[in-house]
Amino acid sequence: MIEKNYKVTSNEGLHARPSSILVSAVTPFTSDVKLEYNEKTVNLKSIMGVMSLGISAGADIKIIADGADEKEVLAKVDEVLKSEGIAQ
Repeated sequence: MIEKNYKVTSNEGLHARPSSILVSAVTPFTSDVKLEYNEKTVNLKSIMGVMSLGISAGADIKIIADGADEKEVLAKVDEVLKSEGIAQ
């Protein structure tokens, strides 16, 4: 299991469009991928789960990956969050 912390830099927070991009990016991987915010954890492969957290700009989030391709999935999350200007 590996995890990484991020700060949401997008002015709109993690709204529908960036959430959808993130969910689509991690879905092909076999590892379990979780998003933790405000002591709540959801499956990052679930758009409804991600949207239910209501993550706003400036929020601190944690991505947790566990499985055979955990390093690859976390690298993909890192790439998407930074290239889309969602978090750093």
